[in-house]
Amino acid sequence: MFISNAYAQAAAPAAGGASSLMQFLPLVLMFVVLYFIMIRPQMKRQKEHKAMIDALAKGDEVVVSGGILGKVTRLGDSVLHVEVANGVEIQVQRPSIVQVLPKGSLK
Repeated sequence: MFISNAYAQAAAPAAGGASSLMQFLPLVLMFVVLYFIMIRPQMKRQKEHKAMIDALAKGDEVVVSGGILGKVTRLGDSVLHVEVANGVEIQVQRPSIVQVLPKGSLK
């Protein structure tokens, strides 16, 4: 009465395989676009930042992630000593360096 009978449908034609491929095509295209617009540039930025951090040397003028400007006085494996004023030195981790300034930027 309230429940209708369920009947099996006929098998899909051979062209049905191609239509299932066409269903996944927009998903694949979205991933490719996402890769070239977001993932690849981010990986390039990370590589440039790592190269900048590895190239730090004593006497470089840097900007720390908090916006503090200073001069590198000592280098360690993971910690840098940055002089922010005469006689005032702070310790920061290497990844917190945001930018290396041109020589003579600080007075």
